[in-house]
Amino acid sequence: MNNKLYGNLIFELSHPGRRGYSLPTNRFGSYSTNQLAPELRRGEDAALPECDELTVVRHYTNHSQNNFGVNNGFYPLGSCTMKYNPIINEEIAAMPEFTALHPLQPIETCQGALEVYYRLQQSLAALTGLSEFTLNPCAGAHGELTGLMVIRTYHQSRSDERRTKVIIPDSAHGTNPASAAVCGLEVIEVKSLADGTVNVDDLRELLARYQGEVAGMMMTNPNTLGLFERNIPLIAKLVHEAGGLMYYDGANLNPMLGVCRPGDMGFDVMHINLHKTFSTPHGGGGPGSGPVGVRAGLEPFLPTPRVVLNESDGCLHVETDNPQSLGSVGCFFGNFGVVLRAYAYLLSLGKENVKLVGPLATLNANYIKESLRDVYELPIDGVCKHEFVFDGLRDKSTGITTMDVAKRLLDYGYHAPTIYFPLLFHEAMMIEPTENESKETIDGFIAVMRTIAQEASQQPQLLKDAPCGTPIRRVDDVLAAKQPILTWQASLK
Repeated sequence: MNNKLYGNLIFELSHPGRRGYSLPTNRFGSYSTNQLAPELRRGEDAALPECDELTVVRHYTNHSQNNFGVNNGFYPLGSCTMKYNPIINEEIAAMPEFTALHPLQPIETCQGALEVYYRLQQSLAALTGLSEFTLNPCAGAHGELTGLMVIRTYHQSRSDERRTKVIIPDSAHGTNPASAAVCGLEVIEVKSLADGTVNVDDLRELLARYQGEVAGMMMTNPNTLGLFERNIPLIAKLVHEAGGLMYYDGANLNPMLGVCRPGDMGFDVMHINLHKTFSTPHGGGGPGSGPVGVRAGLEPFLPTPRVVLNESDGCLHVETDNPQSLGSVGCFFGNFGVVLRAYAYLLSLGKENVKLVGPLATLNANYIKESLRDVYELPIDGVCKHEFVFDGLRDKSTGITTMDVAKRLLDYGYHAPTIYFPLLFHEAMMIEPTENESKETIDGFIAVMRTIAQEASQQPQLLKDAPCGTPIRRVDDVLAAKQPILTWQASLK
């Protein structure tokens, strides 16, 4: 498209004197600048674009069509579970009976909303094998922080102030050490074996070296490589014997649904990404939700406010005065719209169909892996779970990088997978389909990936120049990061 409305900023389409509106005179009269007190007037006109309505409508409509998401096409973004969000979820979340509520209205007038919270908490507890959940955290990383605060508060309640260290695998998501640092805890890294799983011998050494100082261990299972940690029972036993608690990063919970539960593995605390595992949309900074669950005995340390059932009157109440609680992690009860969507998703699936989520996600990931391993390097062999990692093309002589492959995918209408993460491999390419994707969609993606591998051998410059068919060609990522232009300046016009 060579239409200037598509690639330009709205400011660049501005022409002095253009108007797209005409406000009628109302009973208050007009408010021209001459009628305002001098101290309320601008010294000069605001630097706002001046466009006719048709230009504005076309400009933003064209930009909206340039957005990519699961509603547009295949989105194999590893470690994020970009799952389809059914339209019925949106319809329920938009019901005025929910949207018109106010968090400060009397509890007796919003029992329905509290029941949604309460029932979702119970559902999550049943799915994970834990005792109780809080829905207060507003994102996954916020949930990590909250879960670590539960662990810290637990140790402080026992006057065990020396436990300030958290063990985290070298393959972990970057938010794990960041959350621990924000919580005031010290990160201790445990190494991985050649097969990508935790080195239990290294863990034993760390637990012995920091005896009496370990607050807990954070793990993702399946881990960031999409591999199931087979030694979880032994790892949990070692950490518990050392006096620490086990924390489960729920970012990769999707393949576990209907198969196994973190609570049964020996985890004490975990967070769930509702906006991943339970279909609600995410990206662009939100919306998010990171509920935190705990095993029996840790419930008092959860943050307030909490939705609790009063057995005496059968009504739901809000607990705010628990002296054992870690305190508050945010206003009210988190993102209610995300909670509604997640609960609608679970009700739609039911107990029978939620058991298919994990196995189908695992099947799709292994199908892609096995179909492409002859042209893309598979650094760790074996059955993966919901995602897997390639280490670039098998043919390294082409000089084509993972970045080149990712950029070329855009020309074929696919969102690129996560690249250069995890850091264990130089040309990492993490691919995660979900259980929603059909075989036809996955076969199309496989065919394109094979075509790109062929282009790398026969037309490498084509990949170096990619993307070729997008509104914006390849940008200098380093320059964009170091010298970002975040606001429009008239001098750039």
